[in-house]
Amino acid sequence: MVRGIERRPIFRDTKDRADFLARLAALADAGALVVYAWALLPNHAHLLVRTGQRPLARSMRSLLTGYAGTFNRRHHRVGHLFQNRYKSVVVEEEAYLVELVRYLHLNPLRAGILRDLRALDRYPWTGHAALCGRAEYAWQATGEILAQFGRDRRRARAAYRAFVAAGVSQGRRADLQGGGLIRSAGGWQAVQELRRGREAYMADERVLGGSEFVEAVLREAELQEQQRERTRRHHLDLATLIARVAKSLGVAPDALVQRGRVTSVLKARHLLAYLWVEYLGRPGSELAQTLNWSRGHASWAARQGARVAEAWRGKIEEWCA
Repeated sequence: MVRGIERRPIFRDTKDRADFLARLAALADAGALVVYAWALLPNHAHLLVRTGQRPLARSMRSLLTGYAGTFNRRHHRVGHLFQNRYKSVVVEEEAYLVELVRYLHLNPLRAGILRDLRALDRYPWTGHAALCGRAEYAWQATGEILAQFGRDRRRARAAYRAFVAAGVSQGRRADLQGGGLIRSAGGWQAVQELRRGREAYMADERVLGGSEFVEAVLREAELQEQQRERTRRHHLDLATLIARVAKSLGVAPDALVQRGRVTSVLKARHLLAYLWVEYLGRPGSELAQTLNWSRGHASWAARQGARVAEAWRGKIEEWCA
C-alpha cells in the first residue's frame, strides 16, 4: 500500500490513474511483477503482487519515482508525493490469496466511493472488473485467480463475483492487515499474548500467515541479511567477479568486456550482470561503464541473468565471497 503525503490525493484525474497503470503494466510485462489485484483510491493505492525477476524494492522505486515525477510536472507542484516508504506485507499465498483479492477490490465500497457491487463491476480503477469479464488488462493475472474458482471461465467468474458479494458486509478486517500468527493462533489477542512470551519472535507485522510461515520468512530474511553483511565485509570488486565468472564458465575475461554475439559469452555477461546488480546490489552504472553498456541495458541484462543463475546456484556464494 502507498499513501499520499498528509493523506493528500495521489490521483487527481483519469490521466493520473492511466499513467500509474501504464507503469504498473510495464513492470508486469517485463516480468518484474505478477499482478493479482489492485485498487486506486484518491489518496492511496493497493497492490497484490508476486515478485518476479527483480526485488520488490526496485520495482516499487521504479513505479513510484517515475509516477511522482510525472504527477508533479503535470500539476505544477514540487516535493514528496507519497507518505514515507510504501508498506509491504509478505503473504502466505495458499491461505490468503483469494481473501486478499476480494478484500482489496472492495476498498472503493468501504471508502464510500461506490454505492454497491454493481457499480464496482463497472468501476475502471480496480482489477475487479477484469475478473468479472467487464474490462481487459492483459498484464493482470486474471487466469490464476479465476482458476481458484473453477475450470470453466464463465462459471469461475460467476463464482468469483458471488464470493466478492459475500464479503461486502464484512467491512474492515484486522486479520488481513498483517500480524503473523493471527490465522493459526486465534486472533489479535493471542498475538499480543505471544509477543509477551518466548514465541514473540514468530509474530511480525510485515508477514501475514500461519506461525510456521512467519517463522520461515523471518529466518530467510535473516539469512539474506547475513549474506549481505558477508558481501559488505569482503568488498568484492567488479574485476575480481569478472575473473571468477569467466574462469568457471570457460570464457576469457577480456571477452566479457568486449562486444560480441557468441551465445556463451552473452550468457556469461547476463550472469555477471545478475550477480553484480541483483545479488550483490551494486550500482548498475559501474557495470555499464565497464561493459560499455547503457545503464538501462545493464538492468535488462541483470533480469536475463536471473535465468542463467538457476544453473549455477551452487557457485554463486563462492563467486561473491
